[in-house]
Order: sequence, then structure tokens, then C-alpha cells
Amino acid sequence: MTSHPITPSLRSAIAPFIAMDVMAAAAEQERAGGSVIHMEVGEPGAPAPAAARDAAIAALAAGRIGYTEALGRASLRARIARYYEETYQVEVPASRIVITTGSSAGFLLSFLALFDAGARVAISAPGYPAYRNILDALGLTCVTISTDASTRHVVTARMIEEVHAQEKLSGVLLMSPANPTGTMMSREALREICETCDRLGIAFISDEIYHGLTYEETAQTALAFSQSAIIVNSFSKYFCMTGWRIGWLVVPEELVRPVERLQQSLAISVPYLSQVAAEAVFDSLVELQAVKASYARNRAYLMQHLPQIGLGSFHPVDGAFYVYVDIAHLTDDASSFCKRLLKEAGVAATPGLDFDRGRGAHFMRLSFAGREEDIVEGVRRMAVWLGAIKMP
Repeated sequence: MTSHPITPSLRSAIAPFIAMDVMAAAAEQERAGGSVIHMEVGEPGAPAPAAARDAAIAALAAGRIGYTEALGRASLRARIARYYEETYQVEVPASRIVITTGSSAGFLLSFLALFDAGARVAISAPGYPAYRNILDALGLTCVTISTDASTRHVVTARMIEEVHAQEKLSGVLLMSPANPTGTMMSREALREICETCDRLGIAFISDEIYHGLTYEETAQTALAFSQSAIIVNSFSKYFCMTGWRIGWLVVPEELVRPVERLQQSLAISVPYLSQVAAEAVFDSLVELQAVKASYARNRAYLMQHLPQIGLGSFHPVDGAFYVYVDIAHLTDDASSFCKRLLKEAGVAATPGLDFDRGRGAHFMRLSFAGREEDIVEGVRRMAVWLGAIKMP
């Protein structure tokens, strides 16, 4: 039998998601008998709350697990609408809420509904790597807006206006609190961005996946300032439901039907069991606040002890569960540094090149979403290793 070589598409030639590669390498090291402290992936160490698990078990026991409407179960959409009123004092019609297969599907649906091939969409650097990769795969033009300490490492309305003046933007996608930095824009800064995008006719996508995980100031939704904003959120982070793969969008009325048509063909619907569990998780806020309190303790521990082991330069950790650490005094090759850290010390961390192709070689990201004892052990291992190594 003969065969011919298969040539992958150009759209598939996107950059790897390095954090996932690190997780795979860490798993391989564990399978070989090694001990690894996982600080590479933003995954809560706590399980999904009991109410969510119990609801899924009950639904499974009931028998039939079928499709739902493409936009999601009506009761879940209504519960999310209620959540916006309870949390932000913002009224959102349930008709504008779309249930998605995690925030990842939310980005895909948003980009397809909003932009045609070649459209220019701005993101921040450092920033979440999947943004660029999805944009690249869809044939969209990714425009990077680099941040620095002068704005506390967040994009401002003025930056957006300046980039748009050079060549028109079709969209802007920002996250607050941010991954990998943990930095958060102020309410006034968010208001200015919403108003600027509305005035300039730029679609604004607000990634609010880390809402609920802030440690000093609370986060505000972009819906408080613009009814044109597209909101992406998920049950993965605050709600501890990563593997359930369920999230949601809030879209303007004129995008509901386009997104519905896309969802019908790309996914049909989001898994029924995950939707049932997600609706029940809103009854677990006390449990979730206890999980958040553990993150706060981990954050405080790292902010106190990282400087003591020579890792004292990092971005403001306003929210989420990451510390973005400057390691320029130790290496100009964060990828090699993190590989050695994993192999020699058994600590998995993500090199900054995943988040910033221009400056990321001088940074690494540490997640503190794990168990408190693991964070303590991770710092101990890094302290021993840093005291022994001689980086080139």
C-alpha cells in the first residue's frame, strides 16, 4: 500500500502553549518516579465544590444525558444573569448569555462572530498565549501592546488610541486581573477603555475569568460601562471547575444569533452534565471563599519568601493566582532555566516566553493555586537549588 506525505495547514503552525508542554514534561518526570511541585499551570488545587459534584451525580443517575439548546440551558443562563445583578449590580438579560465549552470556546466564538480574516486585534504583552495562537489560526492580525511599570503593567485607553491612530483596530482583548502578571486595571481605567472603544468603533472583549480572585480591590465588569462589550468568563478558576470545560459569554443582542449559529455547527451544545454542575456551583460561595482564602495565604507566603531566596522582582499581584518573576539577574534564557528547575529541583514553572515573545526570556511565572504545603515545599526546593546552581 502506498501513501503520500500529509502537509499540515499553515493555520496549524501556531506557537506551542508552553505551559501545557511544561505540564507534560512534569507528568513524564512523575511517571519516571520523580517528585514534582506543580507551579506551572493555573489550575485550582481544590476540587469542584460538593454541590456541583452532587448535582452531576444526580443527573447521571437520572439516566439520559443529551444535547441542550446551542446557547445553553435556560436555567443556567438565568442563574448567570442573576449572578451579575448580585455581584456587580448590573442587569444582564439572560438572552444575551451564551454557555461555552470553557473560555477557550468563548474566544473562538467571539473572534469568528466579530472579525473577518485579516482584522487587526490588539492584546497586551505579557499576556495569555492562547489569545495570539487562536488569532493566528483564524487568519487575524495580532497587534501587541507592550506594558511596563509606568502603568502598573496594564494597557490604558491612551495606548489603544495611539495604536488605532497608526492603523485601525477592529478589536481589543484584555484581561483583568491578568495572566501571567496578576495585575488589575482600576475601575476608572476600565471605564476609559470601554468609552474609548465605543467612541472609536472598536470591539472590546473583556476577559474576566479571574474575577472573584482579587485580594485588595474588587474587580468590576466591563458591562458596568458599556453594553457593547463582549464578556468572556469561565467556571474554571474561581469556581474550581477546570476539567468540566464550561464557561460563558455575554454578548450584545446583535451577536446572539450569529454566535448561536456558530455554536450549532462547531459544538452543537456544551456538555449537559457540566451545565448542571455549573448551575449548582452558585450555591457554594462559602466553600469557594475558603478556597480563595488559601490562595491569599499562598500569595502572602510567596511575596514574603521569594525576595529572601533572590526572586524579589515581580509584577504587582493584585489578583488571579500567579507571580510573574523577573529572573534577568540569573539568566537570559528562561526556557533553559525552567527546564533545569524542573529536572534538578522538581519544581515546574512556566518560562515567560509563553506570555511575551519580546521580553519573556527574562521572566518565569509561578502559580500559587496549589495546596499551601506544596507552595512552601516549592519555595524550599527553589531556595536550595538557587543556592547551588551557577547559571551560564
